[in-house]
Amino acid sequence: MYTSFRGVIMDRIIFHIDVNSAYLSWEAAYRLQKQVNCIDLRTIPAVIGGDESKRHGIVLAKSIPAKKYSIQTGESLFSAREKCPSLTIVPPNYKLFMQCSNAMVAIFKEYFPLVERYSIDECFLDYTGMSHHFGSPIQFAHHIKNRIQKELGFTVNIGISTNKLLAKMASDFEKPNKIHTLFPHEIEEKMWPLPVRDLFMVGRSTNTKLLRLGIYTIGDLAKTDKTLLYSHFKSHGYLIHAYANGLDDSTVKPCSPKAKGIGNSTTISFDVTDSTTAKLILLSLTETVCMRLRDSKMTAKMVSISIKSHDFISLSHQMQLTEHTDITHNIYKAVCTLFDEAWNKTPIRHLGVRISSLTSNSNTQLSLLDFDKDNKYTALDESIDKIRLKYGNTAIIRASFLHSGINPLNGGMPEENYPIMSSLL
Repeated sequence: MYTSFRGVIMDRIIFHIDVNSAYLSWEAAYRLQKQVNCIDLRTIPAVIGGDESKRHGIVLAKSIPAKKYSIQTGESLFSAREKCPSLTIVPPNYKLFMQCSNAMVAIFKEYFPLVERYSIDECFLDYTGMSHHFGSPIQFAHHIKNRIQKELGFTVNIGISTNKLLAKMASDFEKPNKIHTLFPHEIEEKMWPLPVRDLFMVGRSTNTKLLRLGIYTIGDLAKTDKTLLYSHFKSHGYLIHAYANGLDDSTVKPCSPKAKGIGNSTTISFDVTDSTTAKLILLSLTETVCMRLRDSKMTAKMVSISIKSHDFISLSHQMQLTEHTDITHNIYKAVCTLFDEAWNKTPIRHLGVRISSLTSNSNTQLSLLDFDKDNKYTALDESIDKIRLKYGNTAIIRASFLHSGINPLNGGMPEENYPIMSSLL
C-alpha cells in the first residue's frame, strides 16, 4: 500500500501524538471541569510534583509560565521553589492520569487499526492507506487534535512522517498544540540544524562525548564516519548515526513491549547515616518490586541498587544471580550485599531497587540444593500477596518495621493510585 502526500509517493505514514505537559494538562482539565471559576494551572507558574515537606518531590511536569523561571522537569521541588517563590505545586494523581490516557487512546482506536501506546502520554498511529477514508494526513491530524481538545480538554502535538523516529522527532518541534511534518526530504532543513542532544537516544553522557568529538548538531552526527562512532560508542554509535540520517524500520505495534525491568525508589525525609535504617528502606522497596514481579508472572536474574547522597552524588551497583527468582528473600539478600559493597558511609537521601533480565516464571528452574527452602519462601510470598490483595497492602507487614517510622511498602505511587496489577507495569 502506498500513500501520496503533496506529490511524493510514500510507503508508510506514521503519526506520533504527544500530550503537552501531560500531567499538568490533565490535572488542569480535571479542575476546570469540576470547579467553577477555577484558575487554569496552565496559565500560571505551576508544576506537578511530590511532597515538599518530605523531600519527595521532583518536577514531573511544568506549565509554560513556569518555564520562564528556568524550572526544569526532573529538578527538585526545593530548587523550583527557590526560582519561583509563588510556584503552585500539585501532587500527582496517577489514577486520573491513567483515566485521561485511556480516554485519549479510546478516541484513537475509533479510527486506527494500529495504535501503539509508547508511554502514558504518547502514542504511535499507523495512517498508511487511510487517506481515502479520512483525508490527507495533515487534514486528519487537525481533526484528531481538535477533537481531543474539545472532548477531553487538553492539547497534543502531532508529528507526521514515514517512520516512527521521524514522527517522534517532529512532534517535539514547537509546542504546544501544533502539527509538524518531518519527511525524508525535510530532514536536512528541519532536523540537521538541531543540537545533537535533541536526537532520540542521545542522552546526557552520549551528548557530552559527542561534543568532545566536535559533533554539535544532528547534521554533524549524520555526516560523521560510522567507524569513528563505533570506536567511541560501540553498536550505539551505529544506531545514533542511523537515527541522525532518519533511518528507522520499526513498525507500529498494537501492544506495548513487555517491561525489561521493574524498579522502585524513594527520596527520604531525613539523611540516613546507618546501615540498619538504609536496609529497612531497601527492604520496603524490595517488597513492592517483588510483588509487582510476581503479579506480572515473571522472574528476574539481575538485581541493582542506586544510592544518592545528601549532596546529590549518585552511584549504582548491580549483580547477576545464579538463577532466576521472584522470591523476596533471595532478591533482598542480593540487595543487602550490593549495598554493603557500594555504600561509602556518606549520608543518604535517595535509595532505589531495580530488577531486570526478566523471563516468564513458567521458564524458571529451581535449584535442587535449595528446592525445599525456596518452596517455603514461595509459599510465604504467595500467602502474603493474597492477604495484601484482599485486605490492603498494609494488612500484613514485617515485624522489623514496627515502631521504625519507616513505611513497610515504600516508593512508587501511593497505594490508592497504584494497585498491584499487571496492566500498570
